[in-house]
Amino acid sequence: MLTIISPAKSLEMESVVESPTQSFPELLNKSEKIAQALKKKTPKKLAALMDISPKLAQLNFDRYQQWHTPYAAEESKQAIFAFSGEVYSGIDVQNFTEDELLYTQEHLRILSGLYGLLRPMDLILAYRLEMGTKLSIAKHKTLYSFWGDLLTKTINQYMADTEQTILINLASNEYFKSLNTKKLNARLITPIFKDHKNGTYKVLSFFAKKARGLMTQYLMKNRISSPEDIKHFDMDGYFYNDRLSEGDELVFTRG
Repeated sequence: MLTIISPAKSLEMESVVESPTQSFPELLNKSEKIAQALKKKTPKKLAALMDISPKLAQLNFDRYQQWHTPYAAEESKQAIFAFSGEVYSGIDVQNFTEDELLYTQEHLRILSGLYGLLRPMDLILAYRLEMGTKLSIAKHKTLYSFWGDLLTKTINQYMADTEQTILINLASNEYFKSLNTKKLNARLITPIFKDHKNGTYKVLSFFAKKARGLMTQYLMKNRISSPEDIKHFDMDGYFYNDRLSEGDELVFTRG
C-alpha cells in the first residue's frame, strides 16, 4: 500500500535530523520552473497571490530569491521533518526508528505545490506554496494545470514498479484534486475522521488533520498492508464506524 498526505504551511528548518537517509525530489526540473515564476513576483504581488500578510510575503519573497538548484544537504531538510502542523504532530516522526523511516520512505508520498510529489526523506528548501494557488506559468493558469497528470503518472509508475495496488488517501481535498482519479491504477481507500458534536458526527478540520497524521503513523509503524487492518486503528479515541462507512470510504468516529 502507498499512502499520500498533504504538506504543511508551517516549517521547522532549524533542528538537526539524526537520520542519514536523504534523497532529492524527483521532479526538481518542474519545481525550477515554478520557482522562476515566483522570483518575478514582488512582495506585494506575493501577498495578493497567496493571501498572506506583508510580513509573510516578504519572508517568502526572500526564500524564492534564494531558491536554486542544485542545493546542498546543509541548506535543506528532509520533508517529513521539515513540515510541522497538526498532521505532522500526529505522525510524530521524531519517534520513528531508522528502519521505520526507511519503510516510510517506500510507502508514503507528500503532495506539494512546489515539488509535486515528495518522498518523506527528500531534501527540500524552505518554501510556501499551496496547491490551490492560481499561479500562471506559461500557458498554465493554475498549479493543477501545470502539474497536469504528471503526479498521477508518477504514482502509477512507482506502484507498478513496486507491485503495490492500494492507495490510501490521507490528503486534504485541495491536494488530492491534483491527482486524476480516473487514471489512477489503484484501489483508492479514503479514511474519514468525524467527531461527535451537537448530536451528530461531523468532520472538524483541526481534529481531522491530527487524525490523518495519527493514521499515517499507525500505517507506517505497523507496516499495514491489508485494507481490513486499517479498520483496527484506534488512536486518540477514534474507532472504525461500520454504520457510517461506505465502500472504500472508511469512517472513524470519536465521542
